[in-house]
Amino acid sequence: MGKLWGGRFKKGLDESAVALSYSIESDKRLYKQDIAVNRAHTKALAKAGILTKEEGKTLVACLDDLEARFATDILPFPQPDEDIHSCIERLVIEKVGDLGKKMHTGKSRNDQVITDTRLLLSDEIARAISLLDDLQFSLWELASANQKVIMPGFTHLQVAQPVLFAHHMLAYVEKFGRDRARLHDCLERMDECPLGSAALAGTNYPLDRELLAKELGFSRVTQNSMDGVSNRDFILEYYAAVSIMMLHLSQMSEELIIWSSPILGWVTIGDDFTTGSSIMPQKKNPDVAELVRGKTGGVLAAFVGLHETVKGLALTYNRDLQEDKSQLFNVVDTVRLSLDCYAKMMPGITIHEAPIRKALETGFVLATEVADYLVLKGVPFRDAHEITGQLVMLAEEQSCGLEQLSVKDMQQVSDKIGEDIADVLTLQAAIDRKSVVGGTATKQVKFQLKRLKEHYKWNKR
Repeated sequence: MGKLWGGRFKKGLDESAVALSYSIESDKRLYKQDIAVNRAHTKALAKAGILTKEEGKTLVACLDDLEARFATDILPFPQPDEDIHSCIERLVIEKVGDLGKKMHTGKSRNDQVITDTRLLLSDEIARAISLLDDLQFSLWELASANQKVIMPGFTHLQVAQPVLFAHHMLAYVEKFGRDRARLHDCLERMDECPLGSAALAGTNYPLDRELLAKELGFSRVTQNSMDGVSNRDFILEYYAAVSIMMLHLSQMSEELIIWSSPILGWVTIGDDFTTGSSIMPQKKNPDVAELVRGKTGGVLAAFVGLHETVKGLALTYNRDLQEDKSQLFNVVDTVRLSLDCYAKMMPGITIHEAPIRKALETGFVLATEVADYLVLKGVPFRDAHEITGQLVMLAEEQSCGLEQLSVKDMQQVSDKIGEDIADVLTLQAAIDRKSVVGGTATKQVKFQLKRLKEHYKWNKR
């Protein structure tokens, strides 16, 4: 079979133009979706009387056979075609002869490719949501198993206040929950079938677009054919959502990289998600965390790249849009692998309490407790802040923690301090006093663990 568009051309493409423009090596990944689109379109043609019932059955059977051949890798690549659409059409024609030439009636590669892409991305988003659930659950389990571990919380990467390790892990459960919601939003908005838009103006044939949508699993059809073939919003929305998700994974990666350094030694990452050095035999490198952190930039770059491509395009289809798929395939692979690694890596994290407790002895982690103690004694907060700063300087001079200062020494700074200061200068007291909704108090963390388990129905796992 010749090219799909060669009738008005005297010369074929130059070799360099072929190398630049042919996309079969990239979009062959859409074979399953493209066959599904051709199958649905064939049924619509038969219903409209453009094909006889027997012709429709023959084409559908051919497409089914072709899908089975692709699935078992019987069909070798590369194929000598411009793209996956022309490849499948050629193979159908080779199998059933001139009948195969009728299959493309009433559709264009413009509405075909964007329908393929929506189908593929819908599947990938559903998979990402499932993997996010796995990751959230692994974090929830890690939090549940370490509810009594107290660690330093940080601002500016400086020791700030004590928090429960479980509270820290549940912060990421919340972040990934928002990522799930954004992906659900993406799915809802992209649940429209553009097939039947043809090249840009719609089709001359009485195709039942609702039937096409139902056959392909969409809940509705697009309402404007020009928008149907030009719209790449749904890919941009997906990029935006997974860019934020990857940002959250990157933040977690940074913390695990820091925490697993022998300098801190707070956690150990399992052997199955770390690697060694080619020259330093003692090394255990957090490579998976580093790779996820590194790949985050590429996901954001895909969003920026498509944004800048689309912003300069007049309606409707332009060949520039061919570039959306190779980047999309790279992003969905990155997202899937990153989430899969993290969901499996987190259950293998080992927490080391001794170095964490040692870290709590630095940075005057209980300073805010002293300030709040003074406020409850009637001291204005600004004055309490100043007094506590003076107590910190005193402790530095004595090379001790605030809790190790004598009450007599403290009273030289403020006569509001009494023997009951000892009741607040403990890590557990500092934790349990934060008993507001969303706080790090043991009671609140237990409540959040229960709430999240019920919300995500993890009790059924």
